[in-house]
Amino acid sequence: MKYFFFYLILLAHVSIGQKNSQIVRGILTDSDSKSPLAGATVKLTAKTWNSGTITNSKGEFRFENAPLGRVTLNISYLGYESRTIPNIVVDAGQEAILELELQEFATQLNTLVIKAAPDKGETQNEMSLLSGRSISNEETKRYAGGFNDPAMILSNFAGVTNNGTGSNEVIVRGNSPKYVQWRLEGMEIANPNHFADQNSVGGGISALNNNLLATSDFYTGAFSPEYGDVLSGVYDVKLRNGNNQKFQSILGIGILGTDITMEGPFKKNYDGSFLANYRYSTIGLVSDLGIVKLEGGGPTFQDGAFKVSLPTKKLGSFSLFGLGGLSRITLDNVNPGSLPVPGLEAATARFRTDYKKSTYMGNVGLSHMLQMGSKSYLNTTLSFSGNGIDENVYRSEITKLYGSDGSLIRDSLSAKRGNYDSRLSNTAYRISMTYNHKFNAKNKLQIGSKYAVQGFIYRQNRLDDSLKKWMKLTDFDEHIATLRNFVSWKHRLNNDVTIVAGIHNMNVLYNKKSTIEPRLAIRWNATNRGTLNVGYGLHSKMESVHNYFAKVQQPDGTYTEPNKDLGLLKAHHFVAGYAYRLTDNLIIKTEAYYQHLYNLPVENRDGSYYATINEGLNFRYVNLINRGTGKNYGIELTIERFFNKNYYFLINTSVFQSKYKSLENRERNTAYADNYLVNLLAGKEFERLGKKDN
Repeated sequence: MKYFFFYLILLAHVSIGQKNSQIVRGILTDSDSKSPLAGATVKLTAKTWNSGTITNSKGEFRFENAPLGRVTLNISYLGYESRTIPNIVVDAGQEAILELELQEFATQLNTLVIKAAPDKGETQNEMSLLSGRSISNEETKRYAGGFNDPAMILSNFAGVTNNGTGSNEVIVRGNSPKYVQWRLEGMEIANPNHFADQNSVGGGISALNNNLLATSDFYTGAFSPEYGDVLSGVYDVKLRNGNNQKFQSILGIGILGTDITMEGPFKKNYDGSFLANYRYSTIGLVSDLGIVKLEGGGPTFQDGAFKVSLPTKKLGSFSLFGLGGLSRITLDNVNPGSLPVPGLEAATARFRTDYKKSTYMGNVGLSHMLQMGSKSYLNTTLSFSGNGIDENVYRSEITKLYGSDGSLIRDSLSAKRGNYDSRLSNTAYRISMTYNHKFNAKNKLQIGSKYAVQGFIYRQNRLDDSLKKWMKLTDFDEHIATLRNFVSWKHRLNNDVTIVAGIHNMNVLYNKKSTIEPRLAIRWNATNRGTLNVGYGLHSKMESVHNYFAKVQQPDGTYTEPNKDLGLLKAHHFVAGYAYRLTDNLIIKTEAYYQHLYNLPVENRDGSYYATINEGLNFRYVNLINRGTGKNYGIELTIERFFNKNYYFLINTSVFQSKYKSLENRERNTAYADNYLVNLLAGKEFERLGKKDN
């Protein structure tokens, strides 16, 4: 592996000289119909430079000699809302390639309208009006504390936290992290983190790489009708297209990983491109080379991602994408009291514990977009995703050896023997089709359907110390099919009021459970700078699959599977928020929410406080019933200064409650009831350092 890695490094281009200008180019389309906008005016400005151009018949624009540093684009088009994109980074070694959209005016105006501020932070999905924000590629690199990890960036936002140990768990508004949905190019994927736990959450390092990301969306509640089988949050990750005119490569060396990114065209005068990245953990690399010897082997990971864009003249545009990773770790003499270890409830002085874990994750998809005239398009995607975990826990009994005077000589260890082993594998095949039609500037319709077949192979065994024999915790190989459908309608009463309404339908074909989930969101630009949002949604989610196939021991010693008919978890989401732009780059916003959860699986035993929403690393195998309830409510305040004049800051606070009830009929805090959260993030960029004005 290490020789292959260095071979890749040799392929990277190293710039000997540094040019003082770069190409900035892109494509401009209608935000609803995705058809190109020809004849739009695009102006590029910098501190000492400005230029303008007109988009061609394909909606393309190009600036040949843009200055290095940060530039601003101003776009205007007759009948459309003008748009400003500030702080575009122009680097010497990489062309700046942009994919931009404009929104048509809902009503034609007789007077010139000047928009007060750009829509910084607004989601890319025009059907989502609240409880969401976009996360640009630049933000994932710039935000302090993120270590260029897109997953860790999320904890900077209001209402979002992790478990405090540095894990990539995403806890949204008091909800369990296992109810977060990860997406890649619009399709659900396996948890994209290395060293994930049994519930496919958390992990220490994200496999997502900044070098490949486009602006992505993150949602925290009251989701638009297209999102289903989710209660907590949605991170809809997008990959950028590769450069379709010039080959480029980037070599990066960091604390977490050393990686290479390559992109370029397939051939001259063809708009297709490829983009690929491979990364190997820096710690693992120096360990493999023998530079540093790590006790127990240390954590090692590698991952890769790619996107291939293949446009055609008559058959639409095809895109092939993928993300995968491998990781392993060996820990000697672990203290289960400080580091959670599966299969062990607590630490004990009688035993030494050693832990070995390996994980894998892979996602691949093929998408196709077919333009059907100037008003409609059809998106179709086929995908496969899978992830797995292999874990082994070993124990050695500690015997203390004493001298004749009673003093401790040393500890003696018995031979190492297995105490727990686990082999978990999840797979999913999915097909999705979404039809989009723009009737006019006021009305857009979206209809979609998604079919999935998920496979689960779970085998877990634990040594019973008292009985001195292995106990089988789980052993099943099952498939579950789901069908989801949705209809979403966006209506703009005028240029200031937008309504998105629709229905999501969830069907679990395995046990014939289904729901009809209404959704509604309204946005009102009450003033030139202030915006009011309100929304409601009913949402549902399958519980983690091992609960459906849990083998529960009966009083007579036999085992049954009582949870196969387990129903869907459900939640009503209510959200109201207000945002006010104090200046073009400074915004203050607040959002209040209430989530009423019901149909929660709880232990079917009077007096029990157990509910699956608190499920952690170790599984419990009990008889469950959908009679639990819960509630999450709170208020969030954010003050954000977007990057301008070389500095930015983000201040937010959340005050919230997270409660649940089981058959005990007593209200308790959930495992994620932190009650309050405060974030402060700031950064400054320094220019013209050194002889080369870096």
